[in-house]
Amino acid sequence: MSEPTEDLTERMLVRITDMLLLVADVALGDYTRRLEIDLPEGDPIAILYDGINSMVKSLEVEQGRSSAYQKELEEKLAMIETQRVAIKELSTPIIELWKGVLCLPVVGVLDSTRSAEMTEQLLNAIVDKKARCAIIDITGIQVMDTATADHFLRMTKSVRLLGARCLLTGVNPSIAQTVVHMGVDLSGLDVHRSLRVALERFMTSEFSVQ
Repeated sequence: MSEPTEDLTERMLVRITDMLLLVADVALGDYTRRLEIDLPEGDPIAILYDGINSMVKSLEVEQGRSSAYQKELEEKLAMIETQRVAIKELSTPIIELWKGVLCLPVVGVLDSTRSAEMTEQLLNAIVDKKARCAIIDITGIQVMDTATADHFLRMTKSVRLLGARCLLTGVNPSIAQTVVHMGVDLSGLDVHRSLRVALERFMTSEFSVQ
C-alpha cells in the first residue's frame, strides 16, 4: 500500500531541507557532517544522499591538504623572514669596540637602500649605547664612486647631528686615487689610515666628544 501523497511530500521536503542544511554547513567550512542514509539501496534519494556524502568527503580531504599546504607555506614564509632579518643584521654588523665607541664595517656594494638601512641602524645603536664615536671601516670596499662617497658624507652628517664623532677608516690606495680623480670633496670626513689608528686617536681623547 503506497503512502498518502501528503506524507510523501512532507518526507521529501524534510530530505531536501537536510541536503540544503548540509550544503550550507559546507559553505561555512564545516565538512564533518554527513547525510544519514535510511532508505533502501537503489532508492533515488539514497543514491543522491550517497553522492552528496562522497562529494563532501572529497572536499574535506582537499580542505585538509589545503590547510596543511597553507601551514607549510606560512612556516616557510616565517623562515624566510627570519633569514632576511639575520642576513640584514650580518650585512650591517655594528660592533662596540670600546665603551662609547662603535664600529660599522662595510663590505660589498653600497646603494641607496643599503645606505639608508645602515644609517638607521647605526644611529639607533648610537642612541642605545650612548656612543660618543662611530667608526666606519671601509676596508672591505674595493671601489668607490661619487654616489658611494655621498652616502658616507650623509651618514657622517647624521651621526654628527646626534652629537657623536664619525671617523672613516680603511681607505685603500685605489679608492684614494679614485676619489681625488673624481674631485669628490671628503673634507667633511675624519679619515684615518686604519681602524687601529682611529682607535689610538680616540683613546688619546684627540677626537672624543667633550
